[in-house]
Parts: sequence; C-alpha cells; structure tokens
Amino acid sequence: MAATLPPALAHPPAGAPAVSAALTQTNVRVNSDFRGDQIVLYGAVFDPASRPSDVVVIVRGPDQPVRIARKSRVAGVWINSRPVVFQGAPGFYIAASTRPLDDIAHFAVLRRLQAGVDHLAMNAPAEQVTETRYGVRDVVVSSLGADYLDWRNAVVRLKEAEHLYDVADHGVRFVDKGLFRAEIALPAEAPIGQYDVRILLFQNGQPVSEKDRVLTVEKVGVERGLYLWAHQRPWSYGFAAMAFALAAGWAASSAFRRD
Repeated sequence: MAATLPPALAHPPAGAPAVSAALTQTNVRVNSDFRGDQIVLYGAVFDPASRPSDVVVIVRGPDQPVRIARKSRVAGVWINSRPVVFQGAPGFYIAASTRPLDDIAHFAVLRRLQAGVDHLAMNAPAEQVTETRYGVRDVVVSSLGADYLDWRNAVVRLKEAEHLYDVADHGVRFVDKGLFRAEIALPAEAPIGQYDVRILLFQNGQPVSEKDRVLTVEKVGVERGLYLWAHQRPWSYGFAAMAFALAAGWAASSAFRRD
C-alpha cells in the first residue's frame, strides 16, 4: 500500500511564506550488500516579513500490517495470546523538526497532520465492534478496551527497536538565514516501495506552507527478480522454494551419507 499523509493546508494566498526543499537522492537501490543509507534534505524558507519559523520533515514509508501477540503464563507455561493485527502502520516513519513537536504546534494540529509517532492513525479493524449506547446510536469501539494503548505502544516499540520509527526533535537545523538541512537515516531493514516526504513550514503554531517530495526504495539485480517473483507469482515462487529446499536436503544427505 502506498504511503499517504493527510493534507496539511489549502491553497496559500499570494505573498505568503513559502518553503522549498530537495533530496540529495530520490532513488535508493537495494542489493545483497545494502547496509542502509543516509539521505540529506536541503531547503529554504522564503518569508518577506522574516517571521520566526519552524520546519518539520515527515518521511513515511509504505503502510504494512503489523501482527503482534502478548505472552501470558498459563499453568506455568508461557504461551502467545490471540494475535492482534494493526492496519495503517507505516513500514518506516521519521518526524524531524527544528525543535520538539509539542513546542511547535498544539496536540490537535499534530494529530491532524500525523506528526509524530504518537499521532499515527493506526487501528485494529478486526477488534472493532459496534455497540448501541443510550438506545439512540451505534458506536464503534475496540474490543481491546483499556488495553488498546498498550497494544498500540507495543507496535511503536517494535518499530523503534528495528530503527524504523524515530522522532528527531532537532533533526532539522538552520545552517544559514532561511536555509535548513535534515538527514534521514534509512536502515538496512527499510521496506521496499515509495516514501512520502513532506516538508512543513510552521509559524505561530500553524502550518503555513508545505512541499512534498517522493523517495523510492527498490531492489536491484537478482534480488529484484526474486522480489518481483515472490510478490507477483507467490504460488510458483513457493513451489520453487520448496523444491530447492528438498533438492538441497537430498544433496546434503548424499554428500554426508556413510556406507
């Protein structure tokens, strides 16, 4: 699923403050030797009135379902509970800013823009149920109840542990008057696909200008062929993988067989 971000603002009026930015590279090629990459973003703020400004850079990779389970002890044995599947979680996410997001804008603004991992709109559709309350309306609630935030926070912790989620409070810095710079670290585990890069200019707690860029992470060489085969023809790929495993097992058995 392609990465998406909510619209930040409508058409700005003429003469309003503006932001512009570009990536040092827009295509990351992944092969068997890929160990991660560092993308640099340069930009500039244009404001005739020279008002105080903040810049927020949000990089969001393709959405991926996340399946998690909770371990519980039953009769002295640790077992996994029924798994919960979260949808809407980006495979990669970083929000870099000139200062902490809570100092730049209010909660409602950050939530609308999904700026920061705490404001990502992810949910578990299979856990949602409809209840009639007060006898007049149906309300959609989560069967996870009060534990919902614990499950959601577990998703974020897993992604952070894999270096796929990050919030860099000072990840954007002005290098000169109106000129800023940000670095985006892509780990080796970065998912394949199209990334949405949004650059937002804030003044007085509100976004006043934005620029959108696209970053593509793709496999190349033999890895690309195998990736396309696995995703476009999963059945034939599965049978081929099984046949290869059987052949490898037979060859190993023959090589080490004792008379």
